[in-house]
Amino acid sequence: MLYNAYELQRSMLAGASALANISVGLLNNPANPFAYFGGGPVVASALEVFAHAAAPRGKPAFGLDRTTVDGREVQVVEEIVLQKPFGQLKHFRREGVTGGEKLLIVAPMSGHYATLLRGTVERMLPRHDVYITDWRDAKLVPLADGRFDLDDYVDYLIAFLEAIGTASVAEGGSVRPHVLAVCQPSVPAYAAAALMSAAKHSNRPATLTMMGGPIDTREAPTAVNTLATERPHAWFRQNVIATVPMTYPGAGREVYPGFLQLAGFMTMNLGNHLNSHWELFKHLVAGDGDSADATMRFYDEYRSVCDMTAEFYLQTIDVVFQNHSLPKGEMMHRGTRVDPAAITDIAILAIEGERDDISGVGQTKAALTSSTALPEDKKRYHMAPEVGHYGIFNGSKWRNRIAPVVEEWIATHAA
Repeated sequence: MLYNAYELQRSMLAGASALANISVGLLNNPANPFAYFGGGPVVASALEVFAHAAAPRGKPAFGLDRTTVDGREVQVVEEIVLQKPFGQLKHFRREGVTGGEKLLIVAPMSGHYATLLRGTVERMLPRHDVYITDWRDAKLVPLADGRFDLDDYVDYLIAFLEAIGTASVAEGGSVRPHVLAVCQPSVPAYAAAALMSAAKHSNRPATLTMMGGPIDTREAPTAVNTLATERPHAWFRQNVIATVPMTYPGAGREVYPGFLQLAGFMTMNLGNHLNSHWELFKHLVAGDGDSADATMRFYDEYRSVCDMTAEFYLQTIDVVFQNHSLPKGEMMHRGTRVDPAAITDIAILAIEGERDDISGVGQTKAALTSSTALPEDKKRYHMAPEVGHYGIFNGSKWRNRIAPVVEEWIATHAA
């Protein structure tokens, strides 16, 4: 019922958004006298804010078709290296460029598409051969394709690293790629690194950089951690899990819907979002198109959300937030214990933001403590001052302060 009610509301808002857009066009038409005086510009601006907020959204495009390598502009082509039911390995191939350390950017499966890391990819492209985990919206995956949980996530990462290693060998490069995990995937990326190390897997990462990840949520708990621990596991199944309606390919699949996740994101910082839309309205009234466009582009991405499978979400709540299985050495993967002490030659960089309100300070750093067999010269901790959660991987502070640290770490420990 919950999902069906949302779909009804979404359809109604889509129609209202289209009507508001038509009204904006009429009010802003040069032939309309109300476009120049009276309340016309104010009403048009208010309608445009509403139309943008209510418009339906799908998966955004990366749109990264150019980059600069050694002072030369080159074309970037997106290609799919490996496709699986719940996600694919996407490669940003730089035309005419050979070499460069292969880097797998692991995008979160936490409501947003991998395009949320567009700025991360764009910044790393000039010096690295970049791949990304492009996760699929669970409501679009038919039931016949089976389940997807935290164990499957780890398996996907291992398969992706194998594919990258194979491509690297074919080009005469190293079999060991580099991994950059942003936020939530720090846990499965760390687990995959431990499992591959224990198996002496030839494609285990050369370096593993984790940024704002919940390795040990007992450290500096945030509102997100409190929500996950103050309620029993059964509460989450009863209150946030819904069934995909018949209008989608994944009809009948149990999911944690993207619209519920977005509601959670928005309410955590509701004041900031309301203020952003008020500023958007003022920019439109003043005719400041550049500032208005920047705000709209941000919310186009921010409101583009996708569903995640119920089993992945519930297992993550259990393993990561309620039982803290990984830092306690109790996490299991298909009957095998994930042992951080198995990591002996993967250089680990832990990055945290001083103002991170999603993953508290110390949660990512815990990975360095857990890796008891890793030499100290292969461990590094970087605290990014005055940086919040999203600033770790996007924006000017990421580009100018944090990315150089990651690049230096990769260059220092390249195989």
